[in-house]
Amino acid sequence: MFGNDKKVGNFDTTLVSSKAEVVGDIKLTGGLHIDGQVTGNVVAEPGSGAVVRVSDKGVVKGEIRAPHVIINGRVTGDVVSFEHIELAKKAEVNGDVYYATMEMVMGARVNGKLLHKPEEKGAGKKKLSRLTETVSTTDTSDEKAADASASTSRSSTTGFAATDKNTSDDPVTAKANH
Repeated sequence: MFGNDKKVGNFDTTLVSSKAEVVGDIKLTGGLHIDGQVTGNVVAEPGSGAVVRVSDKGVVKGEIRAPHVIINGRVTGDVVSFEHIELAKKAEVNGDVYYATMEMVMGARVNGKLLHKPEEKGAGKKKLSRLTETVSTTDTSDEKAADASASTSRSSTTGFAATDKNTSDDPVTAKANH
């Protein structure tokens, strides 16, 4: 879990210290460890083996897109992990989480949707565009599906669809009038 000795990639790690604030997007191919605050998106290409770590002191206000993501701090924005995500005890994500594989420890919080997106064979831009397409279409289709589901669940829960109470076709009104 967070802070273990698993090695994902063989590269240098960039540190955003606890006394630093970065404003703007960050693109990377290696590792990024955030102890401070990042206001902007953090983006790594699929297949790059990049790891983004947000420590318990770290804050990200923006979207994170990377093959490997480890969160033990606060993220306000969507998180897209192309391969693996770990949510540690102090993790707080205010946004949707798209993942292929996930580890989540008791105490971690997600205020948004957890959306499983299976890892595809072969990495690269094709994989990124498919996941990006899925992320953008899921947002609008989920809202429409939720609206349709809400109206369906109202009628199925009561056993009849909501109708105007003044009509004699309404079972509740018909029973009350007799």
